[in-house]
Amino acid sequence: MKKISVAIQGIQASFHHQVALSYFGSEVRVVECKSFAEVSKSISQSQSDFGVMALENSIAGSIIPNYALIDTHNLQIIGEYYLNIQLNLMGFPGVLLENITEIHSHPIALLQCSVFLEQFPKIKLIETTDTAAAAKNVRENKLLHVGVLASPLASQLYQLETIKSAVHTVKSNKTRFVILSKEKHLSQKSSPNKVSVKFELDDTPGSLATVLNVLNTSQLNLTKIQSMPIIEKPFKYSFFVDFVFSDYAFFEKANRLLQIMTTEYKVLGEYQSGKSNLD
Repeated sequence: MKKISVAIQGIQASFHHQVALSYFGSEVRVVECKSFAEVSKSISQSQSDFGVMALENSIAGSIIPNYALIDTHNLQIIGEYYLNIQLNLMGFPGVLLENITEIHSHPIALLQCSVFLEQFPKIKLIETTDTAAAAKNVRENKLLHVGVLASPLASQLYQLETIKSAVHTVKSNKTRFVILSKEKHLSQKSSPNKVSVKFELDDTPGSLATVLNVLNTSQLNLTKIQSMPIIEKPFKYSFFVDFVFSDYAFFEKANRLLQIMTTEYKVLGEYQSGKSNLD
């Protein structure tokens, strides 16, 4: 039986890898990609069955370019997963904190640990493409002066020692990941109660307020709104909106109205809310 293939940004022991295993199971075949753009292409060109992509973090905020990738590649959001993020400072076995002159990690991870890092102004911070890749680099090249901010799984897989655990600034540190597909996935385990849409509006005063009022009167609960500049139209914005509902009929009603009220409208995905994973 052919294994499900899932594209991730990063390598084994990255947070995207953890989500792929948690969502699809340990038998999944992971396709490692160097960038989110490569993840999107892998799905849209049918090189992977699905993909995992981070969209927002409770500390660092939204990863805005990823919204554009989902839209541009016409991908469908078929699910979401909230992952508790733990970042440990680790190094080659035997290395002590006083030996470290550089700390390597993904820029978002560095941002999430900013308060801890401020204690060491002489240590140089080096941005990498992935937390797990930084850990792998230290192991393979025996870098005795380099510390890494990465997950406990990375220290286990790449045999590094934890120097200090849980160094992220806010201990309740969660990232929302979405599960992506080229097509709308019809074999979901349960009916959708969450929808992601993208729309554009004309210059009519109060047009956004009117749209939000439609969501409210249709008994849709807005959970996220993200604006993004439209490159071809200076000072114009597209809006990416997530909302949940208790009855699919509520969305169907709002969906008909939004198609009329907007100048451009696209449903990015209908799926089951992943909020249960927050606990």
